Amino acid sequence: MDGPMDGDRGGYGGSRGGRGERAPVDNSVRGRLRARARKKARKSKKKGGFVRRKVCRFCADSTLPIDYKDSKTLRLFITEIGKMIPRRISGNCAKHQRKLAIAVKRARHIALLPYAGQGQ
Repeated sequence: MDGPMDGDRGGYGGSRGGRGERAPVDNSVRGRLRARARKKARKSKKKGGFVRRKVCRFCADSTLPIDYKDSKTLRLFITEIGKMIPRRISGNCAKHQRKLAIAVKRARHIALLPYAGQGQ
């Protein structure tokens, strides 16, 4: 049974070790440093202070319509690249975000808004 595959179990070869054959490293120090970094990150998140709740401008002012022909208003809700700004950033409610998305798509279709932003 002398062949090229004798003793070979397949895989990447015998010289590469498995999971358990790593060089010994002092994991306690590395673990403590990671824990300290995580704790510091959590503390910095809490220091943010008071965050003002965003209010949907269309709910606040019911006279402000969402119209695909009003490109000036729609431009406030798209980035320079041309992407629509998400709800969590713009502060719109779900109802008005859906209407806004439809209006932006209509305005893009008739070339009032760009599909992509300016080239850099």
